[in-house]
Amino acid sequence: MIEEIIAYISSLDPAWIYFILFFFAFIENVFPPSPSDVVVVIGASLIATTSVSFIPVLFITSIGSALGFILMYYVGYFLSEKVLRTGKLKFISKDALHKTDEWFSKYGYWIVLANRFLPGTRSVISFFAGVHELNVWKTFVYALISAFLWNTLIIFMGMQLGRNAQLIDYYLTTYSHIVYALTAVVILYFAVKYFLNKRKAQS
Repeated sequence: MIEEIIAYISSLDPAWIYFILFFFAFIENVFPPSPSDVVVVIGASLIATTSVSFIPVLFITSIGSALGFILMYYVGYFLSEKVLRTGKLKFISKDALHKTDEWFSKYGYWIVLANRFLPGTRSVISFFAGVHELNVWKTFVYALISAFLWNTLIIFMGMQLGRNAQLIDYYLTTYSHIVYALTAVVILYFAVKYFLNKRKAQS
Protein backbone atom coordinates (compact mmCIF):
# COMPACT_ATOMS: atom_id res chain seq x y z
CA MET A 1 0.00 0.00 0.00
CA ILE A 2 2.73 2.46 1.00
CA GLU A 3 4.78 1.55 -2.08
CA GLU A 4 1.75 2.37 -4.24
CA ILE A 5 1.41 5.77 -2.54
CA ILE A 6 5.11 6.50 -3.19
CA ALA A 7 4.75 5.50 -6.83
CA TYR A 8 1.70 7.71 -7.25
CA ILE A 9 3.19 10.77 -5.54
CA SER A 10 6.48 10.45 -7.44
CA SER A 11 4.56 10.59 -10.72
CA LEU A 12 3.08 14.00 -9.87
CA ASP A 13 4.35 17.44 -10.80
CA PRO A 14 6.63 18.82 -8.02
CA ALA A 15 4.13 21.63 -7.34
CA TRP A 16 1.48 19.04 -6.49
CA ILE A 17 3.92 17.12 -4.31
CA TYR A 18 4.65 20.29 -2.33
CA PHE A 19 0.91 20.98 -2.02
CA ILE A 20 0.24 17.44 -0.72
CA LEU A 21 3.03 17.77 1.83
CA PHE A 22 1.70 21.16 2.97
CA PHE A 23 -1.84 19.81 3.21
CA PHE A 24 -0.94 16.81 5.37
CA ALA A 25 1.35 18.88 7.60
CA PHE A 26 -1.50 21.37 8.10
CA ILE A 27 -4.37 18.93 8.55
CA GLU A 28 -2.73 16.77 11.23
CA ASN A 29 -3.39 19.42 13.90
CA VAL A 30 -7.06 19.49 12.89
CA PHE A 31 -7.46 15.75 12.27
CA PRO A 32 -4.83 13.94 14.41
CA PRO A 33 -5.23 10.48 12.77
CA SER A 34 -3.84 11.99 9.56
CA PRO A 35 -0.61 10.11 8.65
CA SER A 36 1.26 13.35 8.02
CA ASP A 37 4.65 12.21 9.32
CA VAL A 38 4.64 9.19 7.02
CA VAL A 39 3.62 11.39 4.07
CA VAL A 40 6.44 13.86 4.85
CA VAL A 41 8.96 11.03 5.04
CA ILE A 42 7.65 9.65 1.75
CA GLY A 43 8.10 13.12 0.25
CA ALA A 44 11.65 13.20 1.59
CA SER A 45 12.38 9.83 0.01
CA LEU A 46 11.62 11.42 -3.39
CA ILE A 47 14.33 14.08 -3.01
CA ALA A 48 16.96 11.80 -4.55
CA THR A 49 14.81 10.69 -7.49
CA THR A 50 12.72 13.75 -8.42
CA SER A 51 13.15 17.51 -8.65
CA VAL A 52 11.72 17.90 -5.13
CA SER A 53 14.33 19.63 -2.92
CA PHE A 54 15.19 19.42 0.77
CA ILE A 55 14.81 23.10 1.70
CA PRO A 56 11.34 23.61 0.10
CA VAL A 57 10.07 20.37 1.68
CA LEU A 58 11.35 21.46 5.09
CA PHE A 59 9.90 24.96 4.94
CA ILE A 60 6.57 23.98 3.37
CA THR A 61 5.88 21.22 5.90
CA SER A 62 7.02 23.34 8.86
CA ILE A 63 4.89 26.34 7.88
CA GLY A 64 1.92 24.05 7.16
CA SER A 65 2.24 22.46 10.60
CA ALA A 66 2.57 25.82 12.38
CA LEU A 67 -0.49 27.23 10.56
CA GLY A 68 -2.53 24.15 11.48
CA PHE A 69 -1.42 24.60 15.08
CA ILE A 70 -2.62 28.22 15.05
CA LEU A 71 -5.98 27.21 13.56
CA MET A 72 -6.62 24.94 16.55
CA TYR A 73 -5.24 27.66 18.82
CA TYR A 74 -8.05 29.95 17.65
CA VAL A 75 -10.64 27.19 18.07
CA GLY A 76 -9.55 26.91 21.71
CA TYR A 77 -9.41 30.68 22.07
CA PHE A 78 -12.97 31.26 20.87
CA LEU A 79 -14.47 28.28 22.72
CA SER A 80 -12.74 29.11 25.99
CA GLU A 81 -15.22 31.60 27.43
CA LYS A 82 -18.34 30.27 25.66
CA VAL A 83 -17.90 26.57 26.40
CA LEU A 84 -15.09 25.57 28.75
CA ARG A 85 -15.20 28.28 31.39
CA THR A 86 -18.99 28.26 31.55
CA GLY A 87 -18.93 24.60 32.61
CA LYS A 88 -20.81 23.27 29.58
CA LEU A 89 -18.33 20.42 29.26
CA LYS A 90 -19.03 18.51 32.47
CA PHE A 91 -15.99 16.23 32.15
CA ILE A 92 -13.68 19.27 32.40
CA SER A 93 -14.12 20.75 35.86
CA LYS A 94 -13.30 24.34 36.74
CA ASP A 95 -10.70 23.03 39.17
CA ALA A 96 -9.00 21.03 36.41
CA LEU A 97 -9.13 24.07 34.14
CA HIS A 98 -7.57 26.21 36.86
CA LYS A 99 -4.74 23.70 37.24
CA THR A 100 -4.07 23.69 33.50
CA ASP A 101 -4.11 27.50 33.61
CA GLU A 102 -1.30 27.36 36.16
CA TRP A 103 0.52 24.70 34.13
CA PHE A 104 0.37 26.71 30.91
CA SER A 105 1.35 29.90 32.74
CA LYS A 106 4.56 28.22 33.88
CA TYR A 107 5.39 25.93 30.96
CA GLY A 108 3.06 26.90 28.11
CA TYR A 109 5.62 27.95 25.52
CA TRP A 110 7.90 25.04 26.38
CA ILE A 111 4.95 22.69 25.82
CA VAL A 112 4.32 24.33 22.44
CA LEU A 113 8.01 23.93 21.61
CA ALA A 114 7.84 20.21 22.41
CA ASN A 115 4.49 19.60 20.70
CA ARG A 116 5.81 18.07 17.45
CA PHE A 117 7.68 15.43 19.45
CA LEU A 118 4.45 14.38 21.22
CA PRO A 119 2.31 12.50 18.67
CA GLY A 120 -1.32 12.17 19.66
CA THR A 121 -1.33 15.29 21.81
CA ARG A 122 -0.44 17.96 19.23
CA SER A 123 -3.99 19.13 18.57
CA VAL A 124 -4.76 19.08 22.30
CA ILE A 125 -1.74 21.28 23.02
CA SER A 126 -2.68 23.77 20.30
CA PHE A 127 -6.29 23.86 21.52
CA PHE A 128 -5.33 24.56 25.13
CA ALA A 129 -2.71 27.08 24.08
CA GLY A 130 -5.66 29.06 22.74
CA VAL A 131 -7.83 28.34 25.79
CA HIS A 132 -5.14 29.79 28.05
CA GLU A 133 -4.56 32.70 25.68
CA LEU A 134 -0.83 32.40 25.09
CA ASN A 135 0.54 35.19 22.91
CA VAL A 136 -0.45 34.16 19.38
CA TRP A 137 2.71 35.38 17.62
CA LYS A 138 5.01 33.85 20.19
CA THR A 139 3.00 30.64 20.02
CA PHE A 140 3.31 30.60 16.22
CA VAL A 141 7.10 31.07 16.41
CA TYR A 142 7.51 28.28 18.97
CA ALA A 143 5.22 25.97 16.97
CA LEU A 144 7.23 26.77 13.83
CA ILE A 145 10.53 26.00 15.57
CA SER A 146 9.11 22.74 16.90
CA ALA A 147 7.88 21.73 13.44
CA PHE A 148 11.20 22.78 11.87
CA LEU A 149 13.22 20.59 14.27
CA TRP A 150 10.91 17.57 13.97
CA ASN A 151 10.60 17.80 10.19
CA THR A 152 14.37 18.12 9.81
CA LEU A 153 14.66 14.83 11.67
CA ILE A 154 12.05 12.89 9.72
CA ILE A 155 13.04 14.37 6.33
CA PHE A 156 16.63 13.32 7.00
CA MET A 157 15.30 9.89 7.95
CA GLY A 158 13.39 9.71 4.69
CA MET A 159 16.45 10.70 2.66
CA GLN A 160 18.59 8.09 4.40
CA LEU A 161 16.12 5.24 4.17
CA GLY A 162 15.06 6.13 0.64
CA ARG A 163 12.09 4.16 -0.57
CA ASN A 164 12.05 1.69 2.33
CA ALA A 165 8.73 3.10 3.52
CA GLN A 166 7.82 -0.02 5.48
CA LEU A 167 10.86 0.46 7.71
CA ILE A 168 10.09 4.18 8.05
CA ASP A 169 6.51 3.41 9.03
CA TYR A 170 7.76 0.88 11.59
CA TYR A 171 10.10 3.39 13.26
CA LEU A 172 7.49 6.15 13.41
CA THR A 173 4.80 3.78 14.71
CA THR A 174 7.12 2.41 17.41
CA TYR A 175 8.05 5.93 18.50
CA SER A 176 4.39 6.95 18.61
CA HIS A 177 3.44 3.94 20.71
CA ILE A 178 6.20 4.71 23.23
CA VAL A 179 5.05 8.32 23.54
CA TYR A 180 1.39 7.25 23.84
CA ALA A 181 2.33 4.87 26.66
CA LEU A 182 4.33 7.51 28.53
CA THR A 183 1.53 10.05 28.08
CA ALA A 184 -1.03 7.56 29.42
CA VAL A 185 1.16 6.87 32.48
CA VAL A 186 1.51 10.60 33.22
CA ILE A 187 -2.26 11.20 32.80
CA LEU A 188 -3.04 8.20 35.01
CA TYR A 189 -0.63 9.45 37.68
CA PHE A 190 -2.23 12.90 37.85
CA ALA A 191 -5.76 11.43 37.71
CA VAL A 192 -5.06 9.10 40.65
CA LYS A 193 -3.38 11.93 42.55
CA TYR A 194 -6.37 14.20 41.91
CA PHE A 195 -8.93 11.66 43.13
CA LEU A 196 -6.86 10.76 46.20
CA ASN A 197 -6.57 14.42 47.14
CA LYS A 198 -10.31 14.91 46.55
CA ARG A 199 -11.16 11.91 48.74
CA LYS A 200 -8.79 13.15 51.45
CA ALA A 201 -10.42 16.60 51.38
CA GLN A 202 -13.88 15.06 51.76
CA SER A 203 -12.92 12.86 54.71
